Amino acid sequence: MYDDMMNGEIYWPGDEELMKQQLDCIEKLYDYNATRPHEWEKRQKLLKEMLAEAGEDCYIEPPLHANWGGHHLHLGKQVYANYNLTAVDDGEIFIGDYTMIGPNVTLATPNHPLAPELREKGYQYNLPIRIGKNVWLGAGVIVVPASRSVTIRSSARAAS
Repeated sequence: MYDDMMNGEIYWPGDEELMKQQLDCIEKLYDYNATRPHEWEKRQKLLKEMLAEAGEDCYIEPPLHANWGGHHLHLGKQVYANYNLTAVDDGEIFIGDYTMIGPNVTLATPNHPLAPELREKGYQYNLPIRIGKNVWLGAGVIVVPASRSVTIRSSARAAS
């Protein structure tokens, strides 16, 4: 089921094994969000543990919200995200170097099938999001995948 989830195939997110893996990932996210403002080093250590990749000098202001605790979130170097980043990271999210993310931004990889009978059963599929280098996503931006994936480059900044 995990392979289907990561390869853009239709799958059932309520699968017992998937849910166990997901909850294990969310545990570290809970710890990250519970850190105190002066616990900079602890936050950096947790980011390195919970994210798929975290380049040098990355920082995410808590609280961070992520379906998989950031497990499928890839950050380049010097990425900054302000408060309330929501990364619906059921699929892969790639964020390039020097990208800045304003408060209350949502990056959502899941999609739902067109067939109503599959939606009624809760099926979904995920497509990756790719955000390039030197991108600025202003406050409140929502990014969802296009038909197969979405790429935002520095020449196509999104801002509210």
